[in-house]
Amino acid sequence: MFTGIIEAVGSIRRIEPRGGDLRLTVAVGKLDMSDVKLGDSIATNGVCLTVVEQGSDWYVADVSRETVQRSTLAAFKVGQRVNLEKALTPTTRLGGHLVSGHVDGLGEVISVTPDARSIRYRVKAPDALARYIAEKGSITTDGISLTVNAIDGAVFDLNIVPHTVQETSIGDWAPGVRLNLEVDILARYLERLLLGEHAAQAGAGGSAGGITLAFLAEYGYGKA
Repeated sequence: MFTGIIEAVGSIRRIEPRGGDLRLTVAVGKLDMSDVKLGDSIATNGVCLTVVEQGSDWYVADVSRETVQRSTLAAFKVGQRVNLEKALTPTTRLGGHLVSGHVDGLGEVISVTPDARSIRYRVKAPDALARYIAEKGSITTDGISLTVNAIDGAVFDLNIVPHTVQETSIGDWAPGVRLNLEVDILARYLERLLLGEHAAQAGAGGSAGGITLAFLAEYGYGKA
């Protein structure tokens, strides 16, 4: 698990195709690798990757075909900047929110607008994820724990302060850039709880189905 508070900005040093999946070598920038062991997890632009080789300023991770297909990793380029965070420990400050490092879908930046000293980004999420995104709720975007400032359908706004821009890869975002999105895990568990005994039925839950207005009305969650 992670917190979504970025510890360092690294860069992609090498990309090796491996029979349908990938092996990445990542330069870690200022990330402290002294306590990292083989098998540990490092969130890389929000994707939980396992360290299979390492040095004082780099690590290697194998990326499965599933991860390549569900994230932006397939579009990574050598030299690209990436947000890095080591897995949390029992003594870690939970400055963001609980993040699993499992990407739910891809968003796209649709506008970037100065807002006083901050910058406002508008991001389009996949329609299937819109129900998990709430105003003033949390969302993980390329591994960064951020607060949703406004939402309109599947489009949400992020108001980013200068410190966050400087300490992450957000400064590289521009209209058309695709982002790894992970919705708040609590929203997903709440959906499953509301399904009750119907959660065991085929097609219940996940991005393809689950809670609908018709379901809520049928089980008494609508207006009296």
